Amino acid sequence: MTIAPTGAYAPTRILLADDQEDIRGGFRLILDSQPDMTVVGEAADGAAAVDLARELRPDLVVADIRMPVLDGLEVTRRLAGPGVPDPLRVLVVTTFDHDDYVRTALRDGACGFLLKRSGPGLLIEGVRAAMAGDVLISPQITVRLLRSVAAPVAPAPREPSPLTPREEEITRLVAEGLTNAEIGARLFISPGTAKTHIANIQAKLKVRNRVGIAAWSWEALS
Repeated sequence: MTIAPTGAYAPTRILLADDQEDIRGGFRLILDSQPDMTVVGEAADGAAAVDLARELRPDLVVADIRMPVLDGLEVTRRLAGPGVPDPLRVLVVTTFDHDDYVRTALRDGACGFLLKRSGPGLLIEGVRAAMAGDVLISPQITVRLLRSVAAPVAPAPREPSPLTPREEEITRLVAEGLTNAEIGARLFISPGTAKTHIANIQAKLKVRNRVGIAAWSWEALS
């Protein structure tokens, strides 16, 4: 494990827990590139993550699911679960999107559940959402969970969409879990333009994040 010194300012202090060194290194590069975030430590197994989190008291722990000694679900339970006297925020970021993992992590206090393939933009958004008290889940997972619990009902007349055809196209891509860069590449626009479109879509739909966009897309455009 490694520990980074804290600075004089107060960005979000993040502990990374993942057994793959290259993943930790990639996350560190992404998060340390943000002016409001800093990685203060790394752990390669769940037990080390729990010990280091209790020592450093970071603002947020970013934890994988499958790790040696203790898995990410147990790390979440020990740091954020019911009955923990001084809980920490835990954001699960993993390759494995099994519904049981999602439900267990959220039940035991996780403040988000993201897939590694969702890209750096959603990781940054997930950290900021957690610090704002929100729960962010990768759109792919959200749509699947919504479908699994939705009761069959007679289709209601579709309300006129508040979105332009271009915005609807982007909304469908958000629901597929694409990042701004991937949306830009698909539509031959810049990532910045995709980001602007997504901000406009959020405002029109009155949703807080990409998960809200994905849920609206599944309900209104499917």
